[in-house]
Amino acid sequence: MDLPVSPALTIPAAELVWRFSRSSGPGGQHVNTTDSRVALSWNVAGSAALSDDQRARLLQRLKSRLIGGALVVTASEQRSQLRNREIALAKLTELVAEALAPGPASRRRTKPTRGSNFRRLDAKKQRSDTKQQRRKPPRD
Repeated sequence: MDLPVSPALTIPAAELVWRFSRSSGPGGQHVNTTDSRVALSWNVAGSAALSDDQRARLLQRLKSRLIGGALVVTASEQRSQLRNREIALAKLTELVAEALAPGPASRRRTKPTRGSNFRRLDAKKQRSDTKQQRRKPPRD
């Protein structure tokens, strides 16, 4: 089943690699017999689903999470492997969508208002006067 991330990106199921292992989470003795921990990996660097711009953005923003160009997500919160699969898919979708989202708009520089400039200079003048009064009077 393909994984829709955004209207502009759908990850094909063939590019997703699943690995299962024994979980250390809840389940008692059941945990020792079932492979309920899920590791989902997706090769970002070699994905055919991405455009060059998307690939560059993902590689840049997720570089601390990538292992050999692949994004790996694990889930072992639930006892059920099926539920952990769903959680891993949701985590991967959220990570990729967040990394592909455009950054915040750059701040436009503005001039300080006349009132704020006046208040700043007035405060400086008051501070100067306070310090002036602390000085010893000059000797004549």
